[in-house]
Amino acid sequence: MLKTHFKTIVISDVHLGTRGAKAKEVARFLKQYSCENLILNGDIIDGWQLKKSGSWKRKHTRFFNRVLKMIEQENTKVFYLRGNHDDFLDQILPLQIGNLSILNDMVYESHGKKYFITHGDIFDSVTTNFRWIAHLGDIGYTFLLWLNRQVNYHRRKKGLPYFSLSQYVKGKVKSAVSYIDQYEEELAKMAKAKGCDGIICGHIHKAENRVIDGVVYLNSGDWVETMSALAEDHEGNWQLIYYNQISFKKSSEDKEMDKIVNFPVTDYKTVAFGKLPDALDPKKFFL
Repeated sequence: MLKTHFKTIVISDVHLGTRGAKAKEVARFLKQYSCENLILNGDIIDGWQLKKSGSWKRKHTRFFNRVLKMIEQENTKVFYLRGNHDDFLDQILPLQIGNLSILNDMVYESHGKKYFITHGDIFDSVTTNFRWIAHLGDIGYTFLLWLNRQVNYHRRKKGLPYFSLSQYVKGKVKSAVSYIDQYEEELAKMAKAKGCDGIICGHIHKAENRVIDGVVYLNSGDWVETMSALAEDHEGNWQLIYYNQISFKKSSEDKEMDKIVNFPVTDYKTVAFGKLPDALDPKKFFL
């Protein structure tokens, strides 16, 4: 199958080690596309949850197997940037092994523009200065995701479509909306202070592609709910790609499996680049 080739792909907030991580989906996404540079922008592994109640599964390992194949077979350069949930990387960064670099943050230059790339938690005073509050927020979000699974289990039985309870709840909290706005504005200011044309981040699980006071603000979203990524084409244009809007081509093996288990084949929309509906925008306090 001929893959769509990008110059750079950015994903963040996969949270491997948690039940909410869409490990299969993100691995399938990376099989669909190829790129010169793959930037894993923090919270790829959720060390916080693994220390508590999380568990590492085979599908989580398969994600890294896919990344290694991209390095070996496609000569992709991979940059793994530290997030707050994978802060255990502090013990080894900076580190470079062949085409794999593990860093705190980086400056990316393309088509005459400079982008400061960081997970984003360093600018979050709640996470940085009041770690116990951040953990409390993490517990609340984990509970929302658990409740979300229960709600959608019963919705599926009734033939109803997927509904993101956690995104709906966060979207209704005014302080969360204010927090998101302030976060985006502060990161845009930081990029300008560093002499960059744009900022690329994650952390708040809210995919975005917009301009703030002349600075390009790009957020790759997450692979817990939104399932989104940033992609740069070879002309320097950035796009948001949503997993649920990708038209995947099924292999003959996949089609045979569909017949065996009698699952209907879902008709996916073609890729559309743009923002999620406002009602589905995840506005999250502490991540």
